[in-house]
This record gives sequence, structure tokens and C-alpha cells, in this order.
Amino acid sequence: MKLFLYYVGKAKDLHANALASDYIERANRYASTRMSEIKPDADFRTKHPRAQKILLDPAGRTIDSAALADLFAKAEMAGRDLVFVVGGHDGLPQAWRDCADLLLSLSALTMPHELARAVLAEQIYRAFTTLRGHPYPR
Repeated sequence: MKLFLYYVGKAKDLHANALASDYIERANRYASTRMSEIKPDADFRTKHPRAQKILLDPAGRTIDSAALADLFAKAEMAGRDLVFVVGGHDGLPQAWRDCADLLLSLSALTMPHELARAVLAEQIYRAFTTLRGHPYPR
């Protein structure tokens, strides 16, 4: 399983970027994990046709950390890559939302997309450590 975290828009907040990068680097110990910027007119879907596409959306479904870890476990068992996409200040293009396997909301609260990316990166790391029995998620 490989994991990709794409985000729309230039990363401007150095602190949020450093935090997200740190968690992605930690997650990389458990599976190939990459984070990179994507343009709103790019088509990440053709790059990852078999991957499970999870897009962050305020109107999406909320799940807890245990359910996210379960999603990871199922992807690992199926040998399926995971693609997460965090929209920019304008959200996600409708065509992307239509192709999502899951629209996920991190919170009912409104937050900057850079902070959402850091929160998601931490949850990715938490899911991997939960599955591996690491003490981090206690």
C-alpha cells in the first residue's frame, strides 16, 4: 500500500507545513507516504486509477481515529493505495468530489486548509501506529 496526500494551493504557513511534513515523514516508516501540492486543474485520478480516493470536504462524513485505522487496515489487506486530497480556500472542484470514494470531514469547525492538512497528516500517522501496536495513540 502507498499513501498520497495531495493539497491544493501554495503552502504558506511554515509552522503548519513543518508539522504536516513531520507526521508524513513518521508515517513513511510504515508505508510509502508522500505529500505534495496539486493544481486544481490537475487530474490525480488518472495517476491513481485503482486507489481509494478520500477527499476532505466540510459536508463529508465524520469518522473517529479507530475507523480511519480500520480503513487503512482494509486498504492494506486489499493491496490498495490511498489518496487523500485537501482542497484550497475555494474547496474542491466538483468533478473531483464526484469521483471520491469517500468525502471526509475532519470537523464541523471551519479551519484553514493548511491546518486541516496538518491534522490529517497526524491522523495518518496515528492510524499506522494504531495498526502496528505502537504506544503513540494511547
